[in-house]
Amino acid sequence: MIQNISQPHNSVTDKLRMPDILVISRTFFPKEGGIEEYVYNRCLQDPNRVILLAASYPGDAAFDAVQPFRIYRWQLPAFLHKGKLAGILKQIINMVCSFLLAIKLYFRYRYRYIEWAHGYDFPSLLLLTYILPIQCFMYLHGNDVLCPVKNPVLRLLFEWTLKRCTGVVCNSYFTQDYLNTNFHITTPTHIINPSVRPEKFQIGDAHQAKNSVRSKYNIPETAVLILSVGRLVKRKGFDRVIENLPLLLADGLDVHYLICGRGEMAQELKSKSESLGVAQRVHFAGYVSNEQLADYYMACDLFAMFTFYDTQAASIEGFGIVYLEAGYFGKPVIASRVGGVTDAVYHTSNGILVDPDSDEISSALKQLCTDRRLREQLGSKGQHLAKRKTPHSILYSKLDGVKI
Repeated sequence: MIQNISQPHNSVTDKLRMPDILVISRTFFPKEGGIEEYVYNRCLQDPNRVILLAASYPGDAAFDAVQPFRIYRWQLPAFLHKGKLAGILKQIINMVCSFLLAIKLYFRYRYRYIEWAHGYDFPSLLLLTYILPIQCFMYLHGNDVLCPVKNPVLRLLFEWTLKRCTGVVCNSYFTQDYLNTNFHITTPTHIINPSVRPEKFQIGDAHQAKNSVRSKYNIPETAVLILSVGRLVKRKGFDRVIENLPLLLADGLDVHYLICGRGEMAQELKSKSESLGVAQRVHFAGYVSNEQLADYYMACDLFAMFTFYDTQAASIEGFGIVYLEAGYFGKPVIASRVGGVTDAVYHTSNGILVDPDSDEISSALKQLCTDRRLREQLGSKGQHLAKRKTPHSILYSKLDGVKI
C-alpha cells in the first residue's frame, strides 16, 4: 500500500532543489473537488518549496508527471471506494501511510514545515509534531471541523493537535468562527479563501459557447437559464430551485434550469421535476469536466444554489468556489446566507443572499430573472471579486529564517 518513494511520479521537477514544505492531503487531483482544487492552487503558488504527499487515484501517474512540484503517493486498493467498512479501512490506511511516508520524506528532504491540508486523519499529524523537528499548519474547510465536536475523545485529540500547530488556516470566516466558538485553542488562525484558477477552464468564444450548450439541451436563446454546479447531495439544495420553477413559469417567465454534477440525489431530483410538471425545463448535464465547464457558465444568465446545514449528515458549505467561478464569468449569484457562502457572495454586490428556508428564494429568483440590468451589475462586480487571491506565503513571513 505504501509506494516506493525513491522517485516521485514527475520528471519535470528533477532540477528543483530541497523543497522545505510538505503538503499532505488524503485527496488530490486528478480527483476533482473543492478541497482538491484548493490544495492544487496552494502548491502552484510555491512549486519550488512544496512537496505533495497524497493518496493514489486513477490516472494520477500521468497527472503527476507534468506538475511543477514533486508529488508522492500512497496506494489505496480499489475495493476501498464503497461501503462503511471500506471507509473505515480507508481512513486507517490514510493515517498510517501519511504518517510513515512523512517520516521517510523528512530524511530525504529535511523539510521544515508540514501543511496538513484538511482536518481529517489528524492523529497522524499529532504524532508527527512529536517525532519530527518541524512546524506545522492545519487547514480547515468546514465539515472537518464539525466531525470531532460531539465525540469527547476526538474533540480532545483535535484540540491537542491544534495546540501543537504553529497556525491554523481556515477557508472562510465561518470556519474560523465555528472553530473559535466550539474549541478552546490559542493557536493563531489565518483566513485564506479559495481562489479561482482560470487555467483550468477551456475558455472560447462566449457567443459560440452559449449557442452550443443551449442547443444541446433545446433551451431557447431568449430563455432565462439558471445554472447550478456541484455534487448532487441533499445539502446543496438543488430541489429548492426546482420547487420554485412552477412559480416563475406561472408569472409568464420563460425559464430553464441546468444542473451540472452527479450524485446520489439524481433520480430524486428527476422525479421531483416530473411530479411538479417541469421536467422539460430541468436539464441534467451529469459530470462536466473543468475544461467544458466554462461553456456552461457562459451559457447561463444567473447562478443559483441554496445550500443549507444538513444536520443528519453533519455537513455544511465551508465556502463554495462555484460562486466565485460564476462571478469570474460575469454571472450574478443567488445563494444561501449559510456557512462560508458569505465569504464568496456579498449581498447586493455580486449576488443576493437569502434564507434557504423562506420565500426569499422565490423573490430573488424572480428579481434576477426579470431584471437584466441588475444581472449585469452584479455580474460585473463578481468578475472583480473573483480575481482576489491571498498568497499562502503570509504563513511564513515571520518564520522563514528562524531556526526550529
